[in-house]
Amino acid sequence: MNFHDPQTWVVLALVLASAVYALVQLAPNQVKRGERAMVLWLLKPARAPRLQALGRKLAPRHRAGVGAAGCGGCASSCESDGPAQT
Repeated sequence: MNFHDPQTWVVLALVLASAVYALVQLAPNQVKRGERAMVLWLLKPARAPRLQALGRKLAPRHRAGVGAAGCGGCASSCESDGPAQT
């Protein structure tokens, strides 16, 4: 394998991207578990401030699906008090 050839790096990048895509499509729960573990590792107080900032950026904010948190689960529009009554 010749690492000085640009074609090698292009093929390597394509294979890596394909592998990541396949992993996300075929094993989403394991990907979420790995992401959670990585974020928790980055957010430990003993880590450098830059790593903690990266962990805060990668931390999922709202991953709830439609209807999971009050609004969007009913057929009509929602109000600020909760789901609309039909």
